Amino acid sequence: MTNSIREIPLSAGFFVIGSNTTENHPVMGSMIKNAVINNGKKLIVVDPREIELSRYADYYFQIKPGTNIAILNGFMHILIKEGLYDKAFVETRTEGFQELAKTLEKYTPEYVAEICGLNNPEDIPKAARLMAELKPMALYYSMGITQFVSGVNNVKSTANLQMLLGNMGVPGGGVNPLRGQNNVQGACDMGALPVSYPAYQPVANEENKAKFEKAWGVNGLSAKPGLTIVEMFNAAIGGQLKAVYGMGENPVMSDPNQHHIIEALEALEFLVVQDIFLTETAQYADVVLPSCAFLEKQGTVSNTERRVQPMHQVLPPHGEARDDWWIIAEIAKRMGAKWDYAKPEDIFEELRTVTPSYAGITYGRIEKELIQWPCPTTDHPGTQYLHKDRFSRGLGLFTAIDYTPPAEGTDAEYPMILTTGRILEHFHTGTMTRNSRILDELVPEGFVQINPNDASNYNIADNEVISISSRRGSIRIKAKITNKPKPNVLFMPFHFYEAAANVLTIDALDPACKIPEYKVCSCRIEKIAQ
Repeated sequence: MTNSIREIPLSAGFFVIGSNTTENHPVMGSMIKNAVINNGKKLIVVDPREIELSRYADYYFQIKPGTNIAILNGFMHILIKEGLYDKAFVETRTEGFQELAKTLEKYTPEYVAEICGLNNPEDIPKAARLMAELKPMALYYSMGITQFVSGVNNVKSTANLQMLLGNMGVPGGGVNPLRGQNNVQGACDMGALPVSYPAYQPVANEENKAKFEKAWGVNGLSAKPGLTIVEMFNAAIGGQLKAVYGMGENPVMSDPNQHHIIEALEALEFLVVQDIFLTETAQYADVVLPSCAFLEKQGTVSNTERRVQPMHQVLPPHGEARDDWWIIAEIAKRMGAKWDYAKPEDIFEELRTVTPSYAGITYGRIEKELIQWPCPTTDHPGTQYLHKDRFSRGLGLFTAIDYTPPAEGTDAEYPMILTTGRILEHFHTGTMTRNSRILDELVPEGFVQINPNDASNYNIADNEVISISSRRGSIRIKAKITNKPKPNVLFMPFHFYEAAANVLTIDALDPACKIPEYKVCSCRIEKIAQ
C-alpha cells in the first residue's frame, strides 16, 4: 500500500476494483462501509460479482472476469477527452502521458462496454467525472486485479489512473493493494521472492551480491533469479528439481491445476513440509516438521500498510512444535553453517544492517510506536504514505497498456467462465479455519454460485449436486443459485479439499511476475444422472 489504513476517513471517496473487501479484509471493509454509509463518502465498485460493497456504490460495474484493463482505460479515456485529469500533477510529476493518451483513444464507453459485457456504458463517463471530483480518492484492489496473465499490467493500470487523477503522494489517496494474509507483505520484504534479497534488492545485481556475501560471510551467491512456485513444480515434473522444502504452504490446495501439482510432488525425490497441521500437501511429504502457530511464537509481522508489528508468545508450543526460525537454523547448523541466533530479535537486528528500509526499526520502537517502512534511521518516524514529493524513480511513469484477453476463452465445449476466491468464514486453504469447529459448522462444504438464468437453462435446482469440468479435471459440488455472478459466470471458493476449485483452474502465468490466472478459466456444468 502506498497509503495507510488510518487514512480511510481522509478520503473523499473510494474506488474498489477486484476486491471483495468486506469478506476478505473485513476490518478495512467495515471502515470503508462506515465512511460511505455514515459519512457520505462516495464509492465506485468494479467486480464480476455483486459483492456487499456494490450495494452501497454510487456506480457499480459488473464486468466480465479478466477485463479490468479495459474498464480502467475507459475511465481514463473520459478523463483525458473531457480534460478532467490533474494537469499540474501530470506535467510536473510524471512522464509518458502522450503515449498513454494515444493508446486510450479507442477506449470509448461503447467499446469498453462490449469488452466488459456491460449494459450501462453511459455510467462510465459519469463515474469518471465523479472520480475527478473526489479529492482525494483512494483506490483499493486485491487478487481480483493480480491473479491474471495480465496481472502486472492490471496493477500498472491502477497506477496510471491514480497518477492521472493526481491522487498519489497525498494522504487519503494512493494505490492500495490489500494483502491476502497477515504477513505476505513481510515475507516479500524479507526476500521470500525468487528475484530479490530483503527489501526488493535484486539478486541479479552484482553490487547486491557482493553486499550480501560480505554481510553473511560467504562466497559464490548466485546472481541468477530463482523459480516461482508453479515453475518449481514444472521443473520437478521435468526432472530438473529434485527436492522441495515447503513451509506454511499448501500447494495441493492453493496452486492451480491440482492434478499437475500432485504429479510434481510425486515426481520429487524428497519433500519436506513444515506446518502446524498435517495438510493435504504434508500427506505427500517424506519428512514433516511441526512448527508453532502464531500464538506460540514471537517475532514481527509486516502488514498490508507496511507497518511492522510485534508478535508475542501467548501459549507454550504444543507437543514437539518448534519455531520456524529455530527449525531452519538447526538444519543449517547440521549442514555446516555457523548460525548463532538465540532469539528472533537477533535475526531482526541482522536484517536491519542489510535492509535500508528497515534500518531505523527496532523491537523497542515497535512496542511503543506505529512505524511503517521506509524508516532509514532510528530517529525517523517511518513513512505514512509514499511518493509525497517524488517517486522513487523520480518521475512517475505512465505505461500505455492495451487490453489483452485471458489465456483461456470460452467455446462450445467449455462455454462458461469460472472465477475463484474466498469467503468470510474460511481462510485460504482451510488449514486453520476448517480445524475450527465453529467456522466449519458455519460453512461445512464447498459450493458454486450460479446465476438463475444458467440454472434454468441447465435445469439445476438450488443445493443440487452438479458436475463442473474444465480442460484439467472435474469435480462434483453443490449449486447455490444467486444473482451475485453474471449469467455465464460461476464463482467457487477454493477452501474445500472435497471439491477443490484448483482441480479446474489453469496454470497459465503472467509473463512478468509469473502469477497464475486463478480468476478466470473456461468450464462446463452438467447435471448428474440420477
